[in-house]
Amino acid sequence: MTNAVDDFSAHLRRLGATGEVVEFETEVPTAAAAAELLGCEVGAIGNSLVFDVGEEPLLIITSGAHRVDTRHVSRTLGLGRIRRATPEFVLAATGQPVGGVGPVGHPEPIRTLVDRHLENYPTVWAGAGTKHRMFPTSFGELLRITGGTAIDVSAG
Repeated sequence: MTNAVDDFSAHLRRLGATGEVVEFETEVPTAAAAAELLGCEVGAIGNSLVFDVGEEPLLIITSGAHRVDTRHVSRTLGLGRIRRATPEFVLAATGQPVGGVGPVGHPEPIRTLVDRHLENYPTVWAGAGTKHRMFPTSFGELLRITGGTAIDVSAG
């Protein structure tokens, strides 16, 4: 019988990702908690945030040092209103709970944007499907494995 860690790890391998999933004894539901546990800058944490754009999911992987400016993203991409998704919407779209959403491993592909600020870090830590797991990656690898688009997520 396989478990969620094995499934997520297998998915990463299929995508050619290089990092191994790390499981923690405590939850790491926030960038600050993850950075403290990992001993890295909060900016090196890639938060996977799901938004609702006309009932379609939009995944924005943002640096833990940034807040997503939804108006800026909407104007930049010519989208309609971008709203923070409900926990139920996130779970339905990703199969993963809020606070543990990974950039991949979702039931269906999700349009993904990756914060350009993450390029400043040689190692980016991203969620691995639960609040107890993360994996190391890079900005370039995040773009590749998600099919994402690099973007400045804040106007400032």
